[in-house]
Amino acid sequence: MNKPIEAPDLSLVEHEVVAPDRRSPPAYEQLPVVFPPMVRTRSNAMPYYVEHREGATEIGKLSAEAIVGEYETAAKEIEGMGAQLIECIKRCEAMTKDAFLVIEEMKETAARYREEAKRVFLQIENCMLMTAEVRKTCIEFKEKIAVPTAATR
Repeated sequence: MNKPIEAPDLSLVEHEVVAPDRRSPPAYEQLPVVFPPMVRTRSNAMPYYVEHREGATEIGKLSAEAIVGEYETAAKEIEGMGAQLIECIKRCEAMTKDAFLVIEEMKETAARYREEAKRVFLQIENCMLMTAEVRKTCIEFKEKIAVPTAATR
């Protein structure tokens, strides 16, 4: 098995900073780089609608997986926006329902105002008719009273 990479001795790094004229590479540059063996299995990140072709190279497979992963992420974001849009639609529908209820209430209020206007209109006309009747009665009464006084002279 491969040995894990060990952290460099910090005193060596400090020595490199203090004495930069040293000709040999620093200790941390001398450590071997060990890559894990490439074991190919179907990636969980790969969506169900794609599959590697036979004969594709590892670089091609990795590139294709990376690109399809980006597209899949974008597709999920688009679907997420759709879900948000559905929530907006539900809120709009609720607001529309509330608006129609308010409109009905406004119509009822307007009808009550019209009824009140009709009541006040009729009351004013009744008052005016009654006032006209009182004036007519007063004039007739005055005429009855005034005629006999003129006749006695």
